[in-house]
Amino acid sequence: MSKIIVTGGKKLKGEIEIEGAKNAVLPILAATILNRGENVIKNCPMFKDVEVIIEILRTIGCKVKVEDNVVTVDSSTLSSTEVPESLAAEMRSSIIFMGPILAREGKVTISYPGECVTLDSSNLS
Repeated sequence: MSKIIVTGGKKLKGEIEIEGAKNAVLPILAATILNRGENVIKNCPMFKDVEVIIEILRTIGCKVKVEDNVVTVDSSTLSSTEVPESLAAEMRSSIIFMGPILAREGKVTISYPGECVTLDSSNLS
């Protein structure tokens, strides 16, 4: 195990910037659907999966603005409950849209490995 040893009797001080985590921001971006309004996510890492999630949000009707590492999502304009198969196929984690869309709209259609699944909340027990 590696370690850092600091000697010299002087206190450490300063600032470091913590990078945003891709695995944390993906479900946060999907959850923006739930509040039906504007969401601001700061320190958002811009990876391929994040770009795909943003494109899915735009495709289902959300307004998304990206400036540097800040993503603003307005989900009040959501107009579709169908995640396009072409985008869903680009990443396994696109399935995270299932919960928020189903909770908000009562139905969702999303491509799932091997088939296309349509869920309606009236069919769930």
